[in-house]
Amino acid sequence: MIKKYIAELIGTFALVFCGTGAIVINDVTSGAVNHVGVAITFGLIVTVMIYSFGSISGAHINPAVSIAFSFTDRFKKKRLLGYIIAQLLGAFLASIILQILFKDHQYLGSTIPLGDWQQSFVLEIVLTYYLMIVILFVSQNKSTSQFTGIAVGATVMLEAMFAGPITGASMNPARSIAPAIVSGNISDLWIYIIAPIIGALLASLTWKFLKEEK
Repeated sequence: MIKKYIAELIGTFALVFCGTGAIVINDVTSGAVNHVGVAITFGLIVTVMIYSFGSISGAHINPAVSIAFSFTDRFKKKRLLGYIIAQLLGAFLASIILQILFKDHQYLGSTIPLGDWQQSFVLEIVLTYYLMIVILFVSQNKSTSQFTGIAVGATVMLEAMFAGPITGASMNPARSIAPAIVSGNISDLWIYIIAPIIGALLASLTWKFLKEEK
């Protein structure tokens, strides 16, 4: 069991360190990474973490994903709390290290809505819904499970590419909680906790319904 938690910690650390790190470095270098580069970074780090730790913990690296999986028969509910703690710990370690490295950065890659909160709230629900749909329908199908890393990473990259400028395209409470708290930008944090969980749960219900129909 402990190996699964360690895998989730390491995987979430890598996601937050590389993903939000790309945002920070883009800021301090006046756009050297650029928006497309940030989206690609998030997609690639998710892909490689899935192929690295998928066989150990499933490589959820996302509390919303773990919560949604706990509503299926593919994940034991007794593991949920440990997964979430490990994911949050990994995310916080990454944000703390980024704060040490980039002391003067104000946001550390925090997700902050560009427009009103309703816009970002709905976007995060929809984005996470489709991310979880891909995770479930690809990873739980024997004929496509070997492509899970590519499919999920591509989905993260795609959604970050077009929705990132508006909402930050979090789709992951841990990815948003850690930089927000470490940098002190918590006013809109609730959006990025509640909306991804709603989206992921709706996807879980969709998968269960369609799976049963099949």
